[in-house]
Amino acid sequence: MEKKMMNGAQILLHCLLEQGVDTVFGYPGGTILNIYDELYNMNGKIRHYLTAHEQGAAHAADGYARATGKVGVCFATSGPGATNLVTGIATAYMDSSPVVAITCNVAKNLLGRDTFQEVDITGITMPITKHNFIVSDAAELADTVREAFYIAKSGRPGPVLIDITKDATAQETEYVPEKPKEYRPAPYKESESLEKAVALLNGAKRPFVVSGGGVISSGAEKELKTFVEKLNCPVSSTMMGLGSYPTDDEKFMGMIGMHGTKASNIGINSADVVVAIGMRFSDRVTSNTAKFVKNAKIIHIDIDAAEICKNVRITQELVGDAKEVLKALNERINPIGDGAFLQEISAYKADFPHKDSADAPLNPEYILKKIYEFTEDKAVLATEVGQNQLWTAQFGKYLRPRTLITSGGLGTMGFGTGAAMGAKVGLGDRYPVISIAGDGSFRMNCNELCTLQYYHIPVIIVIMDNHVLGNVRQWQTMFYGKRYSETTLTDRGPDFVKLAEAYGVDGYRAKNKEEFDAALKAALQKNAPAVIDAEIDIDDFVLPMVAPGKAINEIMSEKPKL
Repeated sequence: MEKKMMNGAQILLHCLLEQGVDTVFGYPGGTILNIYDELYNMNGKIRHYLTAHEQGAAHAADGYARATGKVGVCFATSGPGATNLVTGIATAYMDSSPVVAITCNVAKNLLGRDTFQEVDITGITMPITKHNFIVSDAAELADTVREAFYIAKSGRPGPVLIDITKDATAQETEYVPEKPKEYRPAPYKESESLEKAVALLNGAKRPFVVSGGGVISSGAEKELKTFVEKLNCPVSSTMMGLGSYPTDDEKFMGMIGMHGTKASNIGINSADVVVAIGMRFSDRVTSNTAKFVKNAKIIHIDIDAAEICKNVRITQELVGDAKEVLKALNERINPIGDGAFLQEISAYKADFPHKDSADAPLNPEYILKKIYEFTEDKAVLATEVGQNQLWTAQFGKYLRPRTLITSGGLGTMGFGTGAAMGAKVGLGDRYPVISIAGDGSFRMNCNELCTLQYYHIPVIIVIMDNHVLGNVRQWQTMFYGKRYSETTLTDRGPDFVKLAEAYGVDGYRAKNKEEFDAALKAALQKNAPAVIDAEIDIDDFVLPMVAPGKAINEIMSEKPKL
């Protein structure tokens, strides 16, 4: 291929084009000016979305990646610009989301001198990236960018950071275009581990499957469906796995864990063989690990060998891509029995506590029900963190993968607006994107309303407004003697409708079901950014719940007396 002389900034942007990047979220500053100057000359080949804050850019890149399966990209300058990305990078890392964050630093000869807006961003982000790089020579830049993208999307996906010194963005060197290196997981080979797993499954009488986010990352939904049908068994998912198996299927028992359904939590503890796929047995899934699944043999399928036996002792590991491992298992396992265990566990599905009724006030279940009704089950939901997130996980209808965009591992309040923005940019007109927020979380990054308005990104933000930090208040009610220390937000601004209007975004207030229906219909019909302030009860709890230290089948289904 033809060699060209280019400066570092040009090389970076041409390498992004090589990788198929057409969208970047970012915020300019002094050290990254050479890149933004070249971006100006790209004539729109790469769309840049100027966010209100670098954290919003990181969350937008993350939401873009989760919704599309492609690598999300964000830009930031040195010092505070780079550190403002850190929460977003950590969020992507905990949930295995492929993001490449590109920052610029001071010139090479100024590094280590406490130069204005200098920070060791590679040192800071080392624990929260799959890998990171500092590039001080333009001749190394192209290979670094190509390697960064490969790392981000290969194996267990995750964020990668590239920090480039300002002088490297100005240096000229030869650039030779290359086709991007494709990642294709290797087929899972015959092995002793596979034979042992097949033997366990073929001998199982009460198998139970748990699907995690790794199933979605590997695109293994069809293989999972075949696997569950051959086993004829109950299946549940972690929060990150919602959408990996259709939630309206009769074999699906619901989410598992602290706020999981009775069917899932009792089902897994009643099994003789548990198959965990693409999940890491986090504390929100297992609760008390000493009491977790004591009478079952566990088969753990994961692409990351470091996750095997990290939190829970297992019987048989199958380290590999979920899609390839399930293909291998599906070829070897025998169809299982009469489905008696499935029928037994399915009976518990009737115990899921539904709060809505015809005469009930506006509540989370009703809000989710109407979102799906008015969007004909097509909505992609992003969430903030807290009760709003848990209600969305419980009451959402996830019929296909990548329809729930949520911060599961880090639990990042302020994630929703930026993530919804990135998801909508990535999905275009294919699906409506709605961000479910709590009034506490929404405050944290509501400044991104200006980004939604300026670029006319039609995200609808539904605030489940209970005037408190709801999840923390629930814990204070249940475990802290109703001592509501710093969780009540009543009489604390802003007025969310007026705030939306100040940013040029449509604002709606909904104090009852009729007002919510009208607001949601109007917002969807207008296809413009909107905020719906939906008032719900201050003491509407997320139930069922497993108390800290309890086994996951020790389930609280009733709200305590207030």
